Amino acid sequence: MAENAERPEGPARNARAEELLTEAEKLGVPLAVIEALGHQLNVYNYSSEKDRMFVPFARLLRMWDERPEDFDEYEAHSLHWVFKWMSAGMLGQPHIPLASVETWLREMEERYRIAGHSERAVRGAEFSVAAHVGDRARAERAYAAWLAADRDSMADCHACELHGQGVWQAELGRDAEALELWRPVLEGEFSCAHEPHQVLGSSLLPLLRLGRMDEARAHHLRGFRLVRPMESMRNAYADHVEFCALTGNEARGLELLAQRPAYFTDTGHPRSRLDFLAVVTLLMDRLTGLGLGERQVPGPAGRGWTARELAGWARAEALELAGRFDARNGTAYVGDQARARMAQEPLVERLPLGVRTVRTAAAPVAAPPEVSAVPDRAGLPALLAQARRLSDGLRPHATEAWAAVARAAEGVELDARDRAEIADHEAMDRGPEGIALFERAAELYLEAGDPGEALAARGRAAYIRALTGDVAPALAATGELYDRALALYAEDATGVRQTAAVLMSRARVLMRAVHGGVAVLGDAPEDERAPEPDPEAAEAVVRLVREILALVDGRTGDDVRMAARAAEVHAMLAELAELSGDLEQAVTLFRQATEEFVAAGLPWLTPEYDVRVAALAHRLGRTEETEEALRDALAHGGPYLEPVARAQLHLQLAEVTGGRGDAAEAAAQALDAAHWADEAGESGTLGAWARHLLGGALLRRGRWAEAAEVLESALAELSVERHGDGTVVQTRWWLGDCLSELGEHRDAAEQRLLAAEIARHWPEQQDHATLAHLAGESLGHAGLPVEADRAYAQAAELWRQLGNTRFLVRSLRARAWLAAGQEDGAEDARRLMADAVRACGEARENAPDPVAHTELTAELGHTHRQFGDLLFRLATEAAEEDAVRGALAGALEQMERAATVFGTLGSDGLHSRTSAELAAGRLEFDLGHQEGALARARTVLALYADADDTDEVAHARRTEAAHLLDHLPEPPRPPGDV
Repeated sequence: MAENAERPEGPARNARAEELLTEAEKLGVPLAVIEALGHQLNVYNYSSEKDRMFVPFARLLRMWDERPEDFDEYEAHSLHWVFKWMSAGMLGQPHIPLASVETWLREMEERYRIAGHSERAVRGAEFSVAAHVGDRARAERAYAAWLAADRDSMADCHACELHGQGVWQAELGRDAEALELWRPVLEGEFSCAHEPHQVLGSSLLPLLRLGRMDEARAHHLRGFRLVRPMESMRNAYADHVEFCALTGNEARGLELLAQRPAYFTDTGHPRSRLDFLAVVTLLMDRLTGLGLGERQVPGPAGRGWTARELAGWARAEALELAGRFDARNGTAYVGDQARARMAQEPLVERLPLGVRTVRTAAAPVAAPPEVSAVPDRAGLPALLAQARRLSDGLRPHATEAWAAVARAAEGVELDARDRAEIADHEAMDRGPEGIALFERAAELYLEAGDPGEALAARGRAAYIRALTGDVAPALAATGELYDRALALYAEDATGVRQTAAVLMSRARVLMRAVHGGVAVLGDAPEDERAPEPDPEAAEAVVRLVREILALVDGRTGDDVRMAARAAEVHAMLAELAELSGDLEQAVTLFRQATEEFVAAGLPWLTPEYDVRVAALAHRLGRTEETEEALRDALAHGGPYLEPVARAQLHLQLAEVTGGRGDAAEAAAQALDAAHWADEAGESGTLGAWARHLLGGALLRRGRWAEAAEVLESALAELSVERHGDGTVVQTRWWLGDCLSELGEHRDAAEQRLLAAEIARHWPEQQDHATLAHLAGESLGHAGLPVEADRAYAQAAELWRQLGNTRFLVRSLRARAWLAAGQEDGAEDARRLMADAVRACGEARENAPDPVAHTELTAELGHTHRQFGDLLFRLATEAAEEDAVRGALAGALEQMERAATVFGTLGSDGLHSRTSAELAAGRLEFDLGHQEGALARARTVLALYADADDTDEVAHARRTEAAHLLDHLPEPPRPPGDV
């Protein structure tokens, strides 16, 4: 029964409990049957078959009434304890009449009174009945009586009581009060087998309603990890599905449904099935509302389901169940609650969780005000006016505005100027594929009588050619355009704007020539890329930039295009300074460019240059400036940044802030990076890297469960080929650390072994050795001594090869303790610990420097100490008295050596020495050496004679020494001793 109790919840455990009851009945021992019935009742209660627990309880109760003397104290207590389960269990079964529930409540009250128990559990059960049927007045009275009654052995644990109290406060709309009640459970002060599991789920909506989004996210990740393996927690599981439906995480909600298909149909606890089906309906309605009603979704086994179909089925099932409860209760309360739950509206458009997920629908893209102000159905003149206003002001989305003009102009006769601008902006939008359109635009500008704009269009075409790597023809073309534009300007045949546009196109092409014609839109072969910048082209850029600045001088305040020209040429000069190695000047000029863009009201044009400043500041070792520039890029780009750009910026900030030790800020930035990477469709690339960083930051903050969820999610997409083996190893390493902290030692060992297998092939074996050592530790905690010994042996050999004696010794000690726990392992344990002493002693003698000597001295002292502890353990397990005394004598010898070695460290080894002295004193006492025990106690008191009263260790050691003296009679004095 003890073994079965440790198995996972579910039908297999229940079936085994039934088999065990049959075996117990064969023994002819009433107490055995009582214990087996109690076990059966317990596993039914914590499963999806709660309706089956009434039969074993009825049998137990009959046995109690007939022969209470057959029950021992524990089983008598257990019988009264599960009365509470019966009350809650009956409420959850709509076929049990409410009158029967009330009768049972009175039965419980009477039996508790006879047994001498407090009313607390009874009033708590009464509160549950009243709250279930919606009798608010009675619920308030019972609630007050529940809290007023004394706590006794029948009261639920503190964690469970606080959960129920908080749920009631939240139902009354007192979210802050509920969270305050739950705080001790959430902070770990109170816990049990099912808490904080339920509290974490119940807290989700109150946190969302209060706007505490970070806490809600954390509670979801932490709480879902706890309830995921527990079949009996369908209510709490439903809370997490509901959370996903209300936070824009519908895709994750579907993943949760897919993990528990039996929850749709398990009928053992109708109340929790109702809750689950209500949130399934909520989620499916949400998907249908997003236009995804025909999407395939997880549902009851046996057929395929669309979201629309599952919504209809789940709603009908939920309302039928609610109707049965309401018919039983004589109120509409359960049905009203179910309908309200199904009808909820999202509490936030999208709450990023950090874990891998995808949008169920495309992210809504709000049209910018300047575009949406004029709908497509408006007249063509209004659309043209808007498009010109946006393009003249270099506003974002000007291209979209011209696209709206093009749609509205289909089949409409336009003049040449209008057609030229439409073609020009379509060409800008199409990139390399729009070169021919630029030529068409130029022809139309000429037809419209604007030769300067025709030259500007051809200049834009030349620049696009240069971007594809076709630099030489682009240089020739812009050279000719340059001459013609200046000639037209000299004749007043064109304006400053058109002339500046031509000169800028040539400057941009020259910048491509500076870089040796490297393609940025195409894929130029590696051998066509110039290794060094072209100095002649650089000089030509500088000359041309001066011309442009002179041309636009004095006009930047009136025309944002002129201001943008000035800012862009300063950015070109910054780039040239960077190429020449003058990084300080490059930073100054890039900053000047961004300041000019911002001053002109064009902040969305600066992120490229903010990022350049960040990169240069990083190279100069100026972390604060790097971070500032990255934040400027995000602030300046605002809503106009593409999701992939946002992801990259947040990733860089995560790395920078993490590098300066701010784990909280690094986690926030990595979370945003993961969100925007998912939005950009880059979950497997940028998103996986962001989750890697987020998991590491959460780990550094001690948020183990959240970190584990995120790191597991990252590993689903991380790969050696794409992200590098170092990233994969680090992620598994971190995950192993998290799982170890969570007590999931077998899984921790798996992650550490997988990481070690990759690191095994690295030239440097430090990480391989560390991971093998950690895997041994996890395997030992998981109760797998043979596997643990194998891992420690591998680690020991690696430590030996690396010359790391301290960890070699620790591996040997760990193996010794494993051997000591095995049958017939005593000799191996002694041998391994002796090997550890020998290895440490030899290394200490040959230490290369004083620091290493000190470290190895401390390690040797600890090894002697552990050897003594191990021998004492073997003494307690020995059968023969001689073996016991021999082991105790050996232990004493090792403790004496430990004390001596620690003594050589002076004050640094004081506490370790006194611990060994006291251990030796206790051994002396066990061996009958009273004088030796007294001497060691006095030695400890003398060593701490001048210790500060605030030294807690010294106080504890002195107390222990005094206690030892109190239990030792003074030895008789020799004759004549005065």
